[in-house]
Amino acid sequence: MTRGVFITLEGGEGGGKSTQVQLLAHALAARGIEVTVTREPGGAPGAEQIRALLVNGETGRWDPLSEALLHYAARREHLRHTILPALAGGRWVICDRFADSTMAYQGYGHELGREVIAALHDAVVGDLAPDLTLILDIPVENGLGRAASRGGEDRYERMDRKFHDRLREGFLDIARREPRRCAVIDATGTVDEVQAAILGAVHQRLGVNVP
Repeated sequence: MTRGVFITLEGGEGGGKSTQVQLLAHALAARGIEVTVTREPGGAPGAEQIRALLVNGETGRWDPLSEALLHYAARREHLRHTILPALAGGRWVICDRFADSTMAYQGYGHELGREVIAALHDAVVGDLAPDLTLILDIPVENGLGRAASRGGEDRYERMDRKFHDRLREGFLDIARREPRRCAVIDATGTVDEVQAAILGAVHQRLGVNVP
């Protein structure tokens, strides 16, 4: 059986990833493609338990390395129980955040550095990489404003502005380093405009014309 396709959506707070994940999944399903939709941290029972530790509580609850270790513990469970079985079964997997978020949030935002995150990644994920990563980019003030308007801000949304500035630059640097895998999507437009840009990237990068 042919391996499935792995697509990740990434970006800072308030970029609209969760909405666009669902819209992309529906568009692919309309084309007859079997899709598994998932998220990080989370996506498997054990990983969802770890998610609660990461997104709740005070902003300084964890030091950067402890936080990165928790993310990779959750990712290991997610890979074993959800992502790898779906890909092996020929399904497309669309994931709301994956390893780039750990690199951007902990490596850049918390200034842990690329080398530490890369070592964790090699140990847990190995050579698996998304076929396409869509980075939804939005100015920090716009994204935080959107996030605040939803109410119930989580730990990351409550972190200071300098953290979020480093976070945005981290995602853009990841895209610069891996342009064949990553496509930067302007997330400042309407939901329909962002969706059109995403479908265009899927067509251009993966050769799949999505209605």
